[in-house]
Amino acid sequence: MKQMFASDRRMSCLLTVASLAAGLGTAQYAAMAGQTQIPTTIEDFFVGGTQPLELIDPMESSLSCIICHGIQFPGLVEVAPNWQGSMMAQASRDPLFYACLTIANQDVKDVGDLCIRCHSPMAWLDGRSEPTDASAFIDSDRDGVTCHTCHRMVDPVFQPGVSPPEDEAILADILDIPVRPGTGGIIFDPLDRRRGPFNFKAPFIPPHPVPDGNQFIQSPFHQTSELCAACHDVSNPAYTRVGDDYVLGTLDSAHPTGDQYDMFPVERTYSEWLNSDYPNGVDTGGVFGGNLMGDVRTCQDCHMEDRQGNGCNPDDFGFPARPDMPRHDFAGGNSWIRDTLVELWPLDAIPNAEDWQARLTEGQDLSIAMLQRAATLDISQDGARASVRITNESGHKLPTGYPEGRRMWLNVQFFDAADQLITERGYYNTLSADLDGSDTKVYEIHLGLDAAVAAASGLPEGISLHFALNNKVYKDNRIPPRGFTNAAYDAFGGKPVDATYADGQYWDDTLYALPEGSASATVRLYYQTSSKEYIEFLRDENVTNHWGQTLYDAWEMHGKSAPVLMATKSIDLTGFVLGDWDGDSDSDLADFEKFEECVTGPDAGSIDVGCEVFDFDTDQDVDFSDLRTYLLHFTGD
Repeated sequence: MKQMFASDRRMSCLLTVASLAAGLGTAQYAAMAGQTQIPTTIEDFFVGGTQPLELIDPMESSLSCIICHGIQFPGLVEVAPNWQGSMMAQASRDPLFYACLTIANQDVKDVGDLCIRCHSPMAWLDGRSEPTDASAFIDSDRDGVTCHTCHRMVDPVFQPGVSPPEDEAILADILDIPVRPGTGGIIFDPLDRRRGPFNFKAPFIPPHPVPDGNQFIQSPFHQTSELCAACHDVSNPAYTRVGDDYVLGTLDSAHPTGDQYDMFPVERTYSEWLNSDYPNGVDTGGVFGGNLMGDVRTCQDCHMEDRQGNGCNPDDFGFPARPDMPRHDFAGGNSWIRDTLVELWPLDAIPNAEDWQARLTEGQDLSIAMLQRAATLDISQDGARASVRITNESGHKLPTGYPEGRRMWLNVQFFDAADQLITERGYYNTLSADLDGSDTKVYEIHLGLDAAVAAASGLPEGISLHFALNNKVYKDNRIPPRGFTNAAYDAFGGKPVDATYADGQYWDDTLYALPEGSASATVRLYYQTSSKEYIEFLRDENVTNHWGQTLYDAWEMHGKSAPVLMATKSIDLTGFVLGDWDGDSDSDLADFEKFEECVTGPDAGSIDVGCEVFDFDTDQDVDFSDLRTYLLHFTGD
């Protein structure tokens, strides 16, 4: 049924011919260094929910909403200006999206349809996701996740007495209701009936269009994280889970189960939250949640904090300000893309363009502020080592979201008694955007190709930035949230890989050997939205259009995705003895026995926890170089 329905609705789309005409030619793929495009079709990426060309009333541009929701007043939060500065509003102007979309389509035919359904729902619902390179978009499609996207969403689970009664008939008409939320599997009200969490009563009734007598529908769904899950749990339906592996399914057909957890996990932000303590409420001490919040429970509690504000222009409609107005800024982990947008897009196609740059700057500042609240950093001395702890204060992994390029790392500087720098771990060159991660902890996820997909695509097996091809997790040492368990995270494809976290652990400790002469240390935690390696990859792999170079130029012009300083701490160090593993203020035979256990030989690349005290030259091995230093400081008993 899924295959037949998906085929019928797309056959009816007149853009199919244009899709074939605009597709990449064989000669272009031949230029991809022997790479073979996986010959998938749109059917391989079918996800349930409302499908293109099914709405009775089309989605409207955000311009129609800004008219009534777009004026700011001092001291009050208003909806449209905050949304306008968010990455939700820029999801279909983001140059990183277009650069990534190009590579995805080059690697896997028609996979772009899967990306477009969340980055530009209006284009997808109106049948303009074909061709899957976004070349059929019109100006209004660039508004990304518009007001109508969220405010016409329907809970896929009907709850009598809780759900709006209109939803029962809507759901009865959906041929394929998603098994669980994610990957753009959204159900929309086919009529232009706006929905939200509040219960409006006369005389304050929103003056919306009235297709069936309802000006506004109260929807409890809009205060749940499941609303956000639709686009913040992302899977690749072309792959099917078999044990711990993900294998390419039968081509030109929908996923056999339609279950997100049976598909390859690209992003699992919602599932990370769902399997944490946060659904039951976590007291963040006022760090998150806004002016009225106690415990935070949902995505909205942190990313749409309650503030004093108006839902619409008070001068026009007389609606009073309310203390629980959600701020529609959707602050997240993108710290630099907004800087690039004004120069990339014509202002005459932007609603309220005269205020656009101010809104973008404000949205970016809010995202940076959120990153700076997401972690707690501590440093202490443990004999001849510095112990650094990062505590995850968010409701999901830290960092989370889009896997390619995003990372977090520790920078540690050691100073002598004259406050002169002795050595630095985790050095980042701001001019070249190069990070030396060989001597510090970098928190990230690395996806890649297994042997089967490598053979099918002609690319090397191993870690890869080809996200539409990736079907294996090679590393995931990101810090879990409160309530983490290994079993739950394994069930949804989010278990730690090449890292170990105990059940309940939402922090991570890193030990650094103190260099000789150290009198103090300063540790900094940095976050970066886009690594240099990923930006260069998107430029160098693009054989189709300008977006790889355009993104690179914008990145280079606007600070190269300058790292965000999330937290910093300093400590004064007391006397210590090099090589004192057991902390008894000498370096004796007991310490030497541990040294022997820690020996790795040269070029090991990593050492066991606890052995950092013997890696005197900080080259991630314990070898003869370290032995020579150790013997110079051997004190005996």
